[in-house]
Amino acid sequence: MGLLDNLKAKLEPAKGKVTDLAQQHGDRIDRGLDKVARTVDEKTKGKYSDRIQTGTGKAKGAMDRLAHKDADGTDGGGATPGSTPGGTPPAGPPPAS
Repeated sequence: MGLLDNLKAKLEPAKGKVTDLAQQHGDRIDRGLDKVARTVDEKTKGKYSDRIQTGTGKAKGAMDRLAHKDADGTDGGGATPGSTPGGTPPAGPPPAS
């Protein structure tokens, strides 16, 4: 067994706990993310508002994906990281390479 396999095996129980917590406290996490985003935006005087909103949206999306995992560990929709549910590409320009 390789190093990454050992690491994945050790992190699997933690992933289940995080999923449970995300399901139980998703609304509180969303409010916390919004509060942090507002605070950071105020401290930076709005200079990075677009980046803060993008990051907050990505964090909320990740929490939603964690919270909606099925009991068997699949997301039920077959979505791959970076794609939207249903397999449609995300809106907006493609990432620069």
